[in-house]
Order: sequence, then structure tokens, then C-alpha cells
Amino acid sequence: QVQLVESGGGLVQAGGSLTLSCAASGPSASTALMGWFRQAPGKEREFVAAITWSGLSTDYADSVKGRFTVSKDHAKITVFLQMNSLKFEDTAVYYCAATNRVGLPTTTRQYDYWGQGTQVTVSS
Repeated sequence: QVQLVESGGGLVQAGGSLTLSCAASGPSASTALMGWFRQAPGKEREFVAAITWSGLSTDYADSVKGRFTVSKDHAKITVFLQMNSLKFEDTAVYYCAATNRVGLPTTTRQYDYWGQGTQVTVSS
């Protein structure tokens, strides 16, 4: 079991930056692989980034490569998503997810635990 709580969403101008946090707790939290997804109105939830439990391996959607960085604080069992050079099309509800699978899964069905989501709005 893993419980996830996201924070850090908000309103930002295009070109600006924002950092999301996801605090994990529960028996499997420290060894879980963590992912970030987002869902814009009228669209399906899509993969953004993932990081292994060790923090040594990461993966990104092509749309955010070079702009977003995922990282992990092992002591606090918290994952961060640093978002730079934000674009209007990055506007969405961002979700943190966790799984005990191996690898770096990129689909929603491969994740077992989800946070409540945090809204990110980028004004053009």
C-alpha cells in the first residue's frame, strides 16, 4: 500500500517555472517506482515522467524532455517534478502515481496507486 499527496500546483505565466511535490507514505513507499501523469480537459491521462525507487533511472514524455526534471528525496520519500519553460499546453491536472513493478512504466494501467491531483494552469 502507498498513499500519495501532491502539492505545488498553481497559476503561472508561459515561460515560467513550477515545482510539484509528491509525498509518499505506507509500507511500500520507499521502494516504489514513481510516475507523473497529467490530464487536460477532454483528453486522456498521459504519461509525463517516471523515476525508479533508487532515483538512478528516469524517463520522460517527448513533449517535456529538456524542460521537466523528475527527482527524489529518499529521506522524505518525496518525488519532485521541476517544470521549466512552461507552455499553455502544459495546463492540466497533474497526478502522482506509484507502482512496485520493475522498469519505467509509462501507461496508467501499470500504476497501482494514485494521488488526488494538483491543478497547473499556464496563462499565455
